[in-house]
Amino acid sequence: MNQTPSRDGWTAPEPGESEPAPITAMLSSRLMVLANLLKRGAILRYKRLTGLSSVEFGLVASLGRRPPMSVARLAEAVGQDKGQISRALANLVSRKLIAKSANPKDSREVLISLTAAGLAAHDAIVEGAQERNRRLLEHLSAAEFDMLLQQVDQLTAIAAEMLESEKNAR
Repeated sequence: MNQTPSRDGWTAPEPGESEPAPITAMLSSRLMVLANLLKRGAILRYKRLTGLSSVEFGLVASLGRRPPMSVARLAEAVGQDKGQISRALANLVSRKLIAKSANPKDSREVLISLTAAGLAAHDAIVEGAQERNRRLLEHLSAAEFDMLLQQVDQLTAIAAEMLESEKNAR
């Protein structure tokens, strides 16, 4: 698909090419394709390195080298509800990657933290992420990298505003 980018996301195809769906040329679609490719590659890598599913490695990565946290706080950190992560947490406990303990300040609340094996899995995930990030960005100059981060931050802020508008639309 050789198209010239435009702000509305669509330009006419070159002679001899079939016309793609206009949405595929839009920046938002291209960013989603990039994000999906990166996510699929990460899932494969972390499964190979640690044997963890995407939900499990997300939990291990979020727990990281932090103090123990509640299940509710972890669910908030990964953007899922407690019910969605409960099976993954049970698997991680059975594999001895996380430990559960009662909160000394509130015995009704369970705190979770990484075990030594969980920390090793976390470190493998971080190392893999750093290598993937280096490989993704190694062809950008320092100035291009800084500009890209500024643009991504700006687009992220606008996208967050757009989401809030959609939430409030009736």
